[in-house]
Amino acid sequence: MTRSWTRWARAAAVGAVSLTLVAACSGRSTTDSGGTDGQVTLKINFWGDFGLQDLKTRYEADHPNIKIQLNSGEYNAQHEDLQKKLVAGSGAADIAAIDEGFMVQFRSQSDKFVNLLDKGAGSYESRYLPWKWKQSLSADGRTQIGLGTDVGGLAMCYRTDLFAAAGLPTDRDQVSALWPTWDRFIQVGQDYTGRTKKKFLDSGTNLFNPILGQQPVGFYDEQEQLRMEQGPKVAFDYTIRAVQAGLSANLASFQADWDKGFTAGSFAVLACPAWMLGHIKDTAPGTQGKWDIAAVPGGGGNWGGSFLTIPKQGRHIDEAYELLEWLVQPEQQIEIFKKVGNLPSQPALYADPAIAEFKNPFFHDAPVGQIFPKMAQGLTPQYLGKRNGPTRVAVENVINRVQNGTLKPDAAWAEAVKEAEKARTS
Repeated sequence: MTRSWTRWARAAAVGAVSLTLVAACSGRSTTDSGGTDGQVTLKINFWGDFGLQDLKTRYEADHPNIKIQLNSGEYNAQHEDLQKKLVAGSGAADIAAIDEGFMVQFRSQSDKFVNLLDKGAGSYESRYLPWKWKQSLSADGRTQIGLGTDVGGLAMCYRTDLFAAAGLPTDRDQVSALWPTWDRFIQVGQDYTGRTKKKFLDSGTNLFNPILGQQPVGFYDEQEQLRMEQGPKVAFDYTIRAVQAGLSANLASFQADWDKGFTAGSFAVLACPAWMLGHIKDTAPGTQGKWDIAAVPGGGGNWGGSFLTIPKQGRHIDEAYELLEWLVQPEQQIEIFKKVGNLPSQPALYADPAIAEFKNPFFHDAPVGQIFPKMAQGLTPQYLGKRNGPTRVAVENVINRVQNGTLKPDAAWAEAVKEAEKARTS
């Protein structure tokens, strides 16, 4: 996930990380609670806003013996930390979120996770989009390591006030018509920057990822061969064009300057998978009504979507599974969608009036209950290889070097290929 960071989550993360560091030094996991009073502490590691705060309170009220520790951290760091804990054999959270971009990497280590089929999760298969269920299933079909939370069908969020100031249309249908292709999107961006002398996009990396998500092939094919000259080359070329045209504000995603940019009007548009809505709302509450949602150039595509897993090293596996199972029930999934935007990966819920008729007041009453389910139902996601996550990070780092002026654009592609090869073999 996806992928959005809230202030309450950051505050929780500070305490959780501190405890984790102490536990690492002492050789004891902070989740090993379960003393004579019968109290059990379950730690959940994730990134951004999974909509868990209110659910935590409700679950604890109904389960007095359970305390839930929410640990929201940086997207890449959470996956790296999980990998280290799996190798070490201790210290992992009771429930660990994994994004689709890292799932194949962890799925190949299925022996380190609880097989949810052994806990009865096979009964949930029919609820999920078939490709979503398969993403976290081992190659032999015998081990299911995660239950899907959300999917990341794409749209574009834009600031209506900034568009109006630039003399651009603000109606979502008219805005969608401005950019049927990424070529036209870049032209609209050049028009905007020319009129306003302001940046159009938040970041080149947040252009690269949605374009890559629309391609038939991502970084890897199903034989785990790196395919940089296919989808990645298409996405990279568009991204460098946009950066060279001066469209990017060069703000690192989910960092303090990026968050400030939402309120300061530092950019007018950004790619918006469903999970992005919660971050915008939480980060810039004063901009309610100034945002709207338009179609993504090129149509379709997916960016993000997560799973909840239970590392086998945990001491409270039964309690962790009970919580995980509760979190993926329709009532909780609908509540999360309405609160933070994360679109459930259980398609039957799309027909529920609570989703189908939902309009998000923060985004100018955009009919998100129609926009995102329509995108999700038409998805044919790419295969994401075992090294997809580290490879994506390596290529994003190259894009960032171009944005900050430390790498010349004409040398960028060769550098991206080199760094991707390193990531593949590291």
